[in-house]
Amino acid sequence: MPTTRTRPADANAAINGFLGKLADRGYGYETQRLRGHLLSEYLEHALGVARVGALTTDELMDLVHADAWLAAAAAGETRRRNTLLGPDAAAAYNSQRARIQTWNAFAEHLGLPLRLELPPARHGDWLEPEEAHTLLRTLAVKRPVGANAATSLRTAAVAALVAATGRSVPDLHGLDVTDVDLEHRPFPQIELDRGRHPLNKETADILHRWLDVRAGITEQLEGSDPGYLWIPTKPGRARGGEEPPKPGLTRAAVRTLHAAHRTLVMQVFGAPLRPGALLLSRP
Repeated sequence: MPTTRTRPADANAAINGFLGKLADRGYGYETQRLRGHLLSEYLEHALGVARVGALTTDELMDLVHADAWLAAAAAGETRRRNTLLGPDAAAAYNSQRARIQTWNAFAEHLGLPLRLELPPARHGDWLEPEEAHTLLRTLAVKRPVGANAATSLRTAAVAALVAATGRSVPDLHGLDVTDVDLEHRPFPQIELDRGRHPLNKETADILHRWLDVRAGITEQLEGSDPGYLWIPTKPGRARGGEEPPKPGLTRAAVRTLHAAHRTLVMQVFGAPLRPGALLLSRP
């Protein structure tokens, strides 16, 4: 049972305090961003229903507001962006689950005993270890018709490293080639912000193949390779009348790595899976 603790009277201040605690405890950027977005959505919906400009923390955490928010989100009423199924499509199962997880985590932070019932996980949260191994092997060897071979291999390497290290794509985004030591014995390893991490053979093999492909791309830079591990596999679009930089001169953006992952996994697996679903142990 959560213990009673002093909590900010103002709901917005309470949310900011919760997000600050997530950062202090080392939660990943994506987790902080998602929970901040969902709690802002929750507060905005509650303010609209109550027709007021501010709410206290206790007023916000009334289960009536929580139930109304989840119902509105399920009906697509809180959505700010369009989807493939239209702006009013029902919320995805795992989006609703994330809302409940966020609400429960916020309630725990506030010392409240209230909890919403959390539905079981489906694809998109995590896979069983054998499923994850199978999908990683498939990503490493199968290239869908029309897919870019270099992009597919880069996606497989990112996914394998997420699974092997437990880190998110944003966490791994800033890696350089020099952080990877595939010749280290007894195990290959990679340098992360908290020290060296060993790599299993499958992950090392995929990374080795990606590094070979990456070397072929950066040969065109004529000695000016800055050493980023994840690079674009083809030139981007021209902007402002200027030619885009050659692949290898910039890091591949996080959104680019995520988009490539979604596309490839959907093609080979038939269901959308975030990279974190490939963690070889459940969170």
